Amino acid sequence: MSRGYHTSWAIPEEHRADPAYIEAGAAIALGQAVYDRRMSLGIDQASLAERTGLSTEDIDRLEGGGTVPTLPLLRTLAKALDAALDVSIDTEETRVSFVPHAA
Repeated sequence: MSRGYHTSWAIPEEHRADPAYIEAGAAIALGQAVYDRRMSLGIDQASLAERTGLSTEDIDRLEGGGTVPTLPLLRTLAKALDAALDVSIDTEETRVSFVPHAA
């Protein structure tokens, strides 16, 4: 008997190939990478907003995967997070990470 809990969602293959689905996945991957790097630096959203010239609302939206950034914004984020941006784009998956600069 099912308790009504979902442990995972089955996503049909035709949805995985949809450009909007792929773009959303890339935005979420970037948001997670920004959040992870910000946390490793021990700074809050307000500090990152100040470093980038964005608002805290913009940072929150970005970390939540709600923004598909431009190349200038990616460069600004990398500088503000004192890291190189590493992006790997495959057919259906995008991996994003910020690699700290050597000390």
